[in-house]
Amino acid sequence: MPSLKEFRNRIASVKSTQKITKALQMVAASKLKRAQAAAEAARPYSERLARVIANLAAAVSGDNAPLLLRGTGKSDVHLIVVMTSERGLCGGFNTQIVRAAREKINQLQGQGKTVKIVAVGKKGRDQLKRQYGALIVKYIDLSNFRSVNADAAAIVGETVNELFAADAFDVATLFFSRFKSVISPIPTALQIIPPVFEAPSEGAPSAVYEYEPEEVDILDELLPRNIAVQVFRALLENAASEQGARMSAMDNATRNAGEMIRKQTITYNRTRQAMITKELIEIISGAEAL
Repeated sequence: MPSLKEFRNRIASVKSTQKITKALQMVAASKLKRAQAAAEAARPYSERLARVIANLAAAVSGDNAPLLLRGTGKSDVHLIVVMTSERGLCGGFNTQIVRAAREKINQLQGQGKTVKIVAVGKKGRDQLKRQYGALIVKYIDLSNFRSVNADAAAIVGETVNELFAADAFDVATLFFSRFKSVISPIPTALQIIPPVFEAPSEGAPSAVYEYEPEEVDILDELLPRNIAVQVFRALLENAASEQGARMSAMDNATRNAGEMIRKQTITYNRTRQAMITKELIEIISGAEAL
């Protein structure tokens, strides 16, 4: 049985860990509100931009459509952009995104497609390289950015545009976690090349627009920007989901540490009482022997 000193060391160690997890929980909670507000503020703009492009695309067809809109006409090579965090201690946040990407990769490979991966974030890269290391064509490190901003999104967007311009893939899909609540982020797949637009709801008002300049000229300007906007939104959604997952994970860790301290304290007290009782018995037995 461990000695009393070992019990005290264990309790002190768990208490130190509990202080760290509690501090991380409080930091994540303070960052969550700002991250959530930023993610929610980005949604209307990205959704409205997608609707504008969908309206423009309806008037353009065939070879007149920009290449980013119509794609290469093939779906043989798929680019999977997996967006995760640079740090851990956030529960299953990164694992859920990687799992969704892994399922898509296996599905595509089962269909005989070629898959290439762009890993955004160290945690996703570390998990993917164990099984798909040969498929990773680019790793984008965003750890130098103190917070998610348009510059970080531009790096990812430019990487995707450059690979597409080099005819490196036919279809590109983003994988990220959409923020719904602290305990339920939603792993999401969003195809950005060629873009897929949501069908208008039934009964929605329709309007005819006249554009100046022509639709093709506007699309040539908006389509690359749309990729950066969708990447920026995905990064913001990821940031909010990460802080929510970290806050939840650290709260659970703090509770578990408290429960472990309680159990260790009970065991320590029982062991100490048993040792005192044993010493008393030995003293009484020695006195009776005299």
